[in-house]
Amino acid sequence: MILNRNLIQKVSDYLEMFPVVVLLGPRQCGKTTLSRMVSPMWSYFDLENGDDFDLITRDYSFFFREHPESVILDEAQASPTLFKELRGVIDNNRNQKGRYILTGSSSPDLKGHIAESLAGRVGLIEMGTLKMNERYKKPLPAIYSILNDSPTATHLAQLKEIECPLLSKEVMHHFLYGGYPEPMKKNSAFFDRWITNYHKTYIERDIRKLFPGLNMETYQRFISMLSNLSGTIVNRSEIGRSLNISEATVRNYLDIAEGTYIWRNLPSLENTTAKSVVKMARGYLCDSGLLHYLLRIRSLDRLYRHPGVGAAFEGFIAEEILQGLRAVETVPWGANYYRTRNGAEVDLILTSPDGERIPIEIKFGVSTRSTDLRNLSRFIEQENLTYGIVVNNAEEIRMLTENIIQIPAGCL
Repeated sequence: MILNRNLIQKVSDYLEMFPVVVLLGPRQCGKTTLSRMVSPMWSYFDLENGDDFDLITRDYSFFFREHPESVILDEAQASPTLFKELRGVIDNNRNQKGRYILTGSSSPDLKGHIAESLAGRVGLIEMGTLKMNERYKKPLPAIYSILNDSPTATHLAQLKEIECPLLSKEVMHHFLYGGYPEPMKKNSAFFDRWITNYHKTYIERDIRKLFPGLNMETYQRFISMLSNLSGTIVNRSEIGRSLNISEATVRNYLDIAEGTYIWRNLPSLENTTAKSVVKMARGYLCDSGLLHYLLRIRSLDRLYRHPGVGAAFEGFIAEEILQGLRAVETVPWGANYYRTRNGAEVDLILTSPDGERIPIEIKFGVSTRSTDLRNLSRFIEQENLTYGIVVNNAEEIRMLTENIIQIPAGCL
């Protein structure tokens, strides 16, 4: 079963703008499938295949002479020197666009190699696991084209008219199982086996290969600990004490988890009028299915009863929103959270390229009390913002105050 991805048009557009397009994301998220959907007639090479690796790296000059364009190079992080070699090939004909698609995963150094060797020559696209609308074969919801414009008062009128294509039960199913494409084709028993093997491969193959000196047992315990911290503020010193490692090692582990695309750090919003902002980052596991596997949650009933379901839902919705924006944005938006030492908090702050902000509160429930809006209302007033959004599991879009709108998760 081939699923259309929200990024198809963006990849096609980038191929008309850049000589090289690079797709970055976690393993098994569908990067290869997307590349081949966009360019089905191109030559394909997998650098994790021994024969392909030898063919390319044995003599770069020969390979690129024989393959000057229309080539997909999969898992490019397997050959760090590739990027430097490719720079010379591109510079020999700098004006020719759309020559190569590279994919990459599982390497914190990958962006550095790209920035160092291919700056100005490459269109970089970050790709996640399946978004809800992709799983259910729906178009990208209209909310993202609205949000992608700078916030204005007319947005509220537009947002009130959008459709919610997904039912609550569909949202919850995707929340439980996450978005890896392969297991969604089968039943829940296959998902359990697949995600177990995925996690094992991530630790025992990818991380061991990338960081041969890393303590694998400690890193595995660290990942398990992250599952309990997903959606919360990450206190590195507390993690260090729990694992009996230094804070510097915790920082390194976090960089590895984020660099291999299973964890997303959400920085604190510090550029604000508030005087006592908490500066520690919040973070979450990017795929909710992997999160629930690590938490040993195998059913919706167990999920609903879990004490961390609210925090998990916050991370899930934040990632859905960021993936949706990624499909339509031309310049990346900023994403932060906001919390003061007095406990005032807003779950997600989107910042447009021109500096305008949209604050978003995320609630697992179906209704939002007026007391739950206090922090969001104060933040809107304090920062002189146009409007704010509450995302929850309600069934209808409606105004909660004159400048706060409720958007059901099924609209995302």
